[in-house]
Amino acid sequence: MQEGSGYGRWVAGKRSKWITLLVWIIIAVVLGMVWPAVGDRETNNAQDLSESKPSVQAAALAEKEFPGGEGLPALIVWRQAGGLTDEQIENIQALTERLDQDPVEQQQSVVPLYQLPPQALKGQLSEDGSTLVMPLFFNEGADAEQLEQGIEALEQKTQDIFGANPFDVAIDDANTLIARVTGPVGISIDASGLFSSADVSLLIATVVLVLVLLLLIYRSPVLAIIPIIAVGFAYMVTSPILGFMADQGWITVDAQSISIMTVLLFGAGTDYCLFMISRYRQILYHERDKKKAIFQAITGSSGAIAMSGFTVVAALLVLLLAEYGAYHRFAVPFSLSIFIMFIASLTLVPALLAIFGRGSFYPFVPRTHEMEVERAKKKGKPAPAPRKVKESWIGRVVVTKPWTVLAITLVLLGGLAAFSTQVKFTYDLLSSFPEDVPSREGFTVIGEQFSQGELAPVKVIVDAEGKETDLKQRLESLDYISKVGDAQQGAENANITAYDVEFNLNPYSMEAMQHIPDLRATAEQALQDAGVSNVDSQVWIDGQTAEQYDIEVAGERDAKIIIPVVIGMITLLLLLYLRSVVATAYLIATVVLSYFSALGLGWIIIHYGLGADAIQGAIPLYSFVFLVALGEDYNIFMISSIWQKRKTMPLRQAIKEGVGETSSVITSAGLILAGTFAVLATLPIQVLVQFGIITAVGVLLDTFLVRPFMVPAITTLLGKWAFWPGKYIPIAEKNEKKQKQKQKQNQKQNQSM
Repeated sequence: MQEGSGYGRWVAGKRSKWITLLVWIIIAVVLGMVWPAVGDRETNNAQDLSESKPSVQAAALAEKEFPGGEGLPALIVWRQAGGLTDEQIENIQALTERLDQDPVEQQQSVVPLYQLPPQALKGQLSEDGSTLVMPLFFNEGADAEQLEQGIEALEQKTQDIFGANPFDVAIDDANTLIARVTGPVGISIDASGLFSSADVSLLIATVVLVLVLLLLIYRSPVLAIIPIIAVGFAYMVTSPILGFMADQGWITVDAQSISIMTVLLFGAGTDYCLFMISRYRQILYHERDKKKAIFQAITGSSGAIAMSGFTVVAALLVLLLAEYGAYHRFAVPFSLSIFIMFIASLTLVPALLAIFGRGSFYPFVPRTHEMEVERAKKKGKPAPAPRKVKESWIGRVVVTKPWTVLAITLVLLGGLAAFSTQVKFTYDLLSSFPEDVPSREGFTVIGEQFSQGELAPVKVIVDAEGKETDLKQRLESLDYISKVGDAQQGAENANITAYDVEFNLNPYSMEAMQHIPDLRATAEQALQDAGVSNVDSQVWIDGQTAEQYDIEVAGERDAKIIIPVVIGMITLLLLLYLRSVVATAYLIATVVLSYFSALGLGWIIIHYGLGADAIQGAIPLYSFVFLVALGEDYNIFMISSIWQKRKTMPLRQAIKEGVGETSSVITSAGLILAGTFAVLATLPIQVLVQFGIITAVGVLLDTFLVRPFMVPAITTLLGKWAFWPGKYIPIAEKNEKKQKQKQKQNQKQNQSM
């Protein structure tokens, strides 16, 4: 592409730079006016499992055959240290009567405690008489906002009857009645509240962090604002598009995906901006004409930026193959936001740089040596010495001692990766909440005063075809079961029987989840011994524990599919870009090693540093997709510099200069990207804290070990084989070949004379 022509002229020319800016403004304003913002179309109670999953089928059967008392349970925990008084118990009964006669929003049913004689109700108290659990059922389809409104109405009714609001009393108050809402309804409300409160603080913290880091690294207020402007426009365009897609029912978005999308936009988006900005600044030291400089910067960086962007977009789109809804919902928001962001990096950022020119870097303005001499002459100062390009010590080390560098990095990364084998997982959402969240406080009280299993019992449903079974006795004999309810007969099919089963351990724990196959096997054996045929299709297990078990199974299935496809997709893109099988292989291998190292180091921090017993089960796959895709960004940007330079200089010199040329921008980009993900660690939600820590340390490992040391060391050791099957002719051989051709031409000319 010639200077001042083609793509550069269309986005950053004398007039086109203003047109580019105007087009972005028009698109952002128009889309914001005609389509809803993505935050207005959140669905935080979307189904994560498909209709084919056993727990979903069991839930549908339970709703059909056992409608009485079914629904989404809220467990209202009442506690008075020293024992509930008769007056308090009477007030609780009066509350259930009020709720029965005047239900709150989305209420489906309430256990009519007011119909029980006082002595019978006292029998439901904890052993020390201090605690009572009152179930209140809501409609299954209610979202978190509707549930919260229902609970607020419950609190108002409670205050009217009790004369005070026990839901506001501190959990450790020993002199006052305490009430808490836990169970699925309480967990849903608290999860929604934590994510919604995190959105604003996350956005503010991310913007401030990016601004501060850019100011510290580049010390230019204008330069710090340019990426923020680009990311802001990208978000203003992305948000209404996603809002429209959600409005049409094409996609589902939730608070968690929007939170992480914001971080991704600012982190990865700023990186793409810096790739363009750094190339522009380098050229300004040698090119007087700022217009020519921006065209050269576009030419020099657009390929790497586009390749990096496509790599991340492709990797994130692979999440569409996921069976688990939480993974699947990430695909479109993340990939679309990155796609729009790298388009902004290739159009809006060059336009802004063309508008501000050298002033983008004020007060440290890059000028050619001739311009510096002229400037000094005008000020009556002596002419400055020509600017010397500082040689990178990293580049010098990796080309002089590649074996040592490779050995050290392999030991460091391999040692950290070894810790990834010790990682333990959990699917317990409640454990990711802060300890002072109401639903977790209520759960703790239930665990102390009753069986933890009461929080979320499972329903074992069987079709015995009218035959007698000893299933209840078998269930009661299991050492992990604390209580088995009486048999319930199906409303439509009398052959169907159900038993409410409570674990004697945390029903959200991995241990409880692993007992779901045991429960199924026990039920199937009871049916088989009773003479029932096809027992594998005659047993259903409903409940939160069964649902979490299916989530684990779906997650494992997704990981087995998504991880190979992501690696395959990125491998294909790298092959097309680099035209080298060998380079593609070791670039992929180094990033995969970096991922396992990040998982290991993240586990050290989370487990040994923060004291967590396990990390959320979804995090490894999330982290893999992000780290492998984003890690290749830095490799692509650095290796593309080496690939360009080796055309005009020996390979070792190209590696040395390529590492040195890209080190500052990749280091600053890595710090910003890691910093934005680290912001997640400041939130009160453990799943985001853990994801933020693992992703941040992974980016830092890529930035400070893999990219500057390991990759160039491997390239140095492989030499010409790094380009296989492409041909690599060393520069010395090229010059020799040219001289021979010139000699032949001279000989021919002499012979013809």
